Amino acid sequence: MSRFPKDAMRMLKETSRTFYIPITFLQKELKQSVAAAYLVFRAIDEIEDHEEVDNEVKHTILMQVSDLFKHGFNREEYAEIIEPVKDRMPEVTLRLEEWLEACPEEARPIVSNAACEMAYGMATWSKANWEIHTREDLDNYTYYVAGLVGVMLSDLWEYYAGEKTDRELAIGYGRGLQAVNILRNEQEDMEERGVSFVPDGWTRTELFAYADENLAKADEYMNSISKKSIILFCRLPLSLAHKTLKALKEGREKMSRAEVEQTVKEVQID
Repeated sequence: MSRFPKDAMRMLKETSRTFYIPITFLQKELKQSVAAAYLVFRAIDEIEDHEEVDNEVKHTILMQVSDLFKHGFNREEYAEIIEPVKDRMPEVTLRLEEWLEACPEEARPIVSNAACEMAYGMATWSKANWEIHTREDLDNYTYYVAGLVGVMLSDLWEYYAGEKTDRELAIGYGRGLQAVNILRNEQEDMEERGVSFVPDGWTRTELFAYADENLAKADEYMNSISKKSIILFCRLPLSLAHKTLKALKEGREKMSRAEVEQTVKEVQID
């Protein structure tokens, strides 16, 4: 545990530009819990996202990982599960158990339950080749990859800071960020993975509306939080999502680096 802050935060910085900075705003135990949770989720996500791993293999591995969280994570069992793809996986995935162990013990059940559910959902969507045909499909997918992260964070806010938030608004927060990612990466997902997260008959207009609807829930979610460090944590990704969405609506591919840096400064000063 003593090496957690250094090594886990190094890995966090390497794997997420969006969440590294806001996690540093949090107080010690909460910071360690959220950092560990993010790394656990990132480890699972790397399996789901891998371009060179067959969907059936992804399904099998993710289902086994989900069961492992359910019955108590074991290093030897995880090594056996990941063995068929271990040479293709990044460090963050190979060290999944270390991130879970780095999580403060009192918060570990919250993180494990969310990771169990996420791995199950990702396994299901891997088997379905991420074929999203309806609004309900999109809601289901964005819940598993992002909405339930919002719920887990809310559970941590309540445990550590007594902050009670609305579950549906927490899901909207996660979904809003994911909807912006889908819009930003739509072409890349199709070209590199042959996957579209856009429901049948939808254009970017409907996707923009979906993102707006969920970011509005995220804004409402923010209004229910009073602790400043948690507000700062939530505000930065949300501000970046709003501004990225605006850039996309203007026909740009993404925010400029200068805009990102300015947003980080504004959030920290406010």
